[in-house]
Amino acid sequence: MRFKKIAAISAVCALALTACTGGSSDNKSDSASGKGEVSGDITFQSWSLKNDRFTPYFEKVIADFEKANPKVKVKWIDQPGDGYEDKILQQANSNELPDVINLPPEFAYKLAQVDMLTDLEKADAKALDAYVKQATDAYRYPGMKGQYAYAWYLGTDLNWYNTDLLKKAGIDTNKLPTDLDSLFAMANQVAKATNGQVKMISDVPRTGTLSSAGVEIIKDGKFVFNSPEAVKVVQRYKDAYAAGAMPAEALNADYQGNSHLYKAGKTAWTTASAGFASELEKEAPSLLATTVATPRIGHPPLFIQGISVAKNSKSPEAALAFAKFLTSNENQIEFVKIAQGFFPGTNEANAKPESFTGVVKNELQKKATTDAAQALSKATPEYPIQFTYDMDKYLQQQMALAVKGEIGIQEALDKAVDYANKNLQK
Repeated sequence: MRFKKIAAISAVCALALTACTGGSSDNKSDSASGKGEVSGDITFQSWSLKNDRFTPYFEKVIADFEKANPKVKVKWIDQPGDGYEDKILQQANSNELPDVINLPPEFAYKLAQVDMLTDLEKADAKALDAYVKQATDAYRYPGMKGQYAYAWYLGTDLNWYNTDLLKKAGIDTNKLPTDLDSLFAMANQVAKATNGQVKMISDVPRTGTLSSAGVEIIKDGKFVFNSPEAVKVVQRYKDAYAAGAMPAEALNADYQGNSHLYKAGKTAWTTASAGFASELEKEAPSLLATTVATPRIGHPPLFIQGISVAKNSKSPEAALAFAKFLTSNENQIEFVKIAQGFFPGTNEANAKPESFTGVVKNELQKKATTDAAQALSKATPEYPIQFTYDMDKYLQQQMALAVKGEIGIQEALDKAVDYANKNLQK
């Protein structure tokens, strides 16, 4: 329950801000401006990236930075994927946040709320012009001034189809769906043709599903996704489940995700990032030749990782300089050449996707990456920053009940909206 824990620590910090941040806003940590002396020791923390694949990259970036800034020493630490949120909370609560830290928008939001991150707009507003706007906007928060991370690496989703399964069901794979109506019509056709053996729909509706279909999620500070438009979206899923087009495990609390079922050959369609082709190559190579990718139906989602600077850094100018260096256009391009299927957070690199797609050898991934790059300019975050992990779990529970027909769709949406608004933190 990562968001619940973060909220709890934030409430404590809000009551004792001086204790949590190590001092008032008049302390030395406010001096980062991009104009002072770049010197001192700093710590950089990444998230599950210290391994054979990425370690040489980070070692080179750090060496290059230290060579250009001989008065700075950078210590690199990495935290594992599991428990990262808990580790950040421990660091924040003990006033030991790293100087430069990899944070997704929801983690940065909670730290910014309690004045623990540097406002990068205040520190160096001009530098922000180099980054993808919708990504940097994800680090601008309701009711707060400022911007709290440089956009680092980005992702978005595509549709992925198992054409072999579709052909066996009599589907013309040259005419794949471009809207929700045709997607669900195909799903029902496949289920009927295979007596329910081949599934296409493999997840319950979430805020991203609703948003992608044009449903308004939040308005004037309140969640409003219990609209007639949302009911229509959920009805499609209920009909698909009744028609045998959705596997029963998709409704379970321990469901592992639609891409998992796709790799297991249990569903003919999923959504996933451009890097999904590499996953198939490693985990289900037999599916590579029969899989095709198409642009995401509806509004594409934007997945974001950013680099933030701790406000209480003892070497604020060095921390700010390293954050900008790590997320520079050149270094971002080199990073996504390794992290294939993701995209740089800079405008310049995304304007020339050939600068990083040229190294991709997997032809399916190369096409997927090119298609995803074209969609990136239209992509936005799947859900508002106020929508927490607990809210999402509750929504999933209600959607599962509605899809199974155990409660009405409108009732399920009303309960989910009511729960979200009651737990909304201002």
